[in-house]
Amino acid sequence: MASFRDLVSTPFTGVINAICWSRTLTGDFSEIVEKVALSENITTIEPEELFALQLSEQGQLAREILLNDLQALKDHGALPTLNVIRNYDRDDALPFFPTDVYSFHVDRSPIPVDTFLCTYYGEPSEILPNALGTQKILIPEIRNELKKLYHGPEEGFESFLSDHFFDLHYQAHPDANIINLGTGNLWRLTTDHPESPVPPCLHRAPEEQPGQPRLLLIC
Repeated sequence: MASFRDLVSTPFTGVINAICWSRTLTGDFSEIVEKVALSENITTIEPEELFALQLSEQGQLAREILLNDLQALKDHGALPTLNVIRNYDRDDALPFFPTDVYSFHVDRSPIPVDTFLCTYYGEPSEILPNALGTQKILIPEIRNELKKLYHGPEEGFESFLSDHFFDLHYQAHPDANIINLGTGNLWRLTTDHPESPVPPCLHRAPEEQPGQPRLLLIC
């Protein structure tokens, strides 16, 4: 893709469920991360906070790109969020089946909507071709463990899996080619919604590097 217009107007077809606007960005995005006051593991930066930062020339270039991306997505009807992420919460309730964002998963929506994301600084997100992943609830040993947690009638088991979001998670095949989304690229990923013409995109958050938060736009 050569522009934001191309990114949002290109239809998903066949097995294509992720579209990239490949970009080499100018500016110092690490300066944005350093200047933001981090109060939580995930800190949301509002546009007015960006405006208030005292930045070098390179930092100002980075800020302009962030503001332009936020505005472009808002004009498209999306609700983008810009986050500085130290780390996400881990799900350790079920060691055999974590349902946090470090697990390959799909996003689900009751209405037609896409997921947009861009990593400006830090470790980029990753996606997995659908043919190289298996829905975890279909793996016999995992399914058997889930059945031990369920105490209702047999006909309600599938609803139990959906209600607890187990059906959203996938396991990569041992030889899977995991795709790194890179920094600066703006991606559009399909979600699991009733009108989607293609399967939803399998994606996950990366393991953060110690002392290096991520700067991520997502919606």
